[in-house]
Amino acid sequence: MAVDVLTRTTIARPVAEVAAFAADPDTAPRWYANIRSVEWRTPPPLAEGSEIAFVARFLGRTLAYTYEIVEHVPGERLTMRTAQGPFPMETTYTWAPAADGGTTMTLRNRGEPHGFRAVAAPVMAAAMRRANEADLRRLKEILEGG
Repeated sequence: MAVDVLTRTTIARPVAEVAAFAADPDTAPRWYANIRSVEWRTPPPLAEGSEIAFVARFLGRTLAYTYEIVEHVPGERLTMRTAQGPFPMETTYTWAPAADGGTTMTLRNRGEPHGFRAVAAPVMAAAMRRANEADLRRLKEILEGG
């Protein structure tokens, strides 16, 4: 069973500012509650082909995985896929102007857990949704000066 979780928020800041902050791997531990550390495997700046290693804590387990940047359109979209880790996962951020002059940001996680993890996919998806919603709230608070 596939996991496909889409969350979104509107942030009262310009698209360029939201995208620059959210797309910077070094800021991830500030707004992702589960991310413990980030390490560049390839030299910055962020570009297609960049690899970034993350250590996270999720559902009571420590997870180490490496994302490869597969698409980066600054200010519009960032897509990254696991190059290795507990199960294949793709994360996509998109940013678009909001009607109020702010930014609508979406965060989508898709993956195909295998073996025992496939049985737990519905629980994993629900936990991801809660975590993503909390992370986007935190990002909004940081960028709006809260």
